[in-house]
Amino acid sequence: MLLSLRIAPVFALAPPFTLTRVPATFRALFGVGVAACMASGLPADAAIADLSAGGLLVAAARELALGGIFVMAFQVTFGAIYFVGRTLDIQAGFGLAMLIDPTTNNQTPLIGTLFAYLAGAIFFAMDGHGQLLRIFAATLDAMPLGAGHFPASTQSLTRFISIVFLTGFGVGGGAILCLFLADLAITALSRTVPQMNVLILGLQVKGLLLLVVLPATFGVAGSLLARMMVILLESLPGLL
Repeated sequence: MLLSLRIAPVFALAPPFTLTRVPATFRALFGVGVAACMASGLPADAAIADLSAGGLLVAAARELALGGIFVMAFQVTFGAIYFVGRTLDIQAGFGLAMLIDPTTNNQTPLIGTLFAYLAGAIFFAMDGHGQLLRIFAATLDAMPLGAGHFPASTQSLTRFISIVFLTGFGVGGGAILCLFLADLAITALSRTVPQMNVLILGLQVKGLLLLVVLPATFGVAGSLLARMMVILLESLPGLL
């Protein structure tokens, strides 16, 4: 149960696992099952010396903090993807409405949702879940139960956030540039034809332009999204 506090929050709260239409209770119990298998496979690392109430409480708090770091890393990565999608929505005029994600029952941006599901598919296709389990096993070897602690410096965290957001803007950078050039063209046209309704024309032109550019963006974004997943998995040990 102590080890599940390190593992279960990732499956219960972090994308891409929350993108699957599976109840949160099942995901949490799945994390408990993974923790049980790992504790039985690595009994020496899963042992804890202090079994008093105070010792167990401190160990539980430390394990929950480690699980929170894992969840934070996944949330930051997919948050960058949603942020880029939201930027495209606002540029194209789709930001006037939000989608209701039936999996999480939350409002999500249209393009950001498409990017997030593509990133989730890439994560599972590149065996990201298997690498995550190996990272869990490695952290149990490096940090036995109850021995976790917060990092002394936030430099690795800030570097991780900056790299993830820069890569995320590379995912939608081409579409953002195309919509920006369309804005410039519509602005120049409005100066020559002042009686034209720029708002209505801009929504129509940029909406059609986004539909044309989006397939090419998805084709190019696959490698960058895969790179983001690699950065996420490689940065997890350094964030602990």
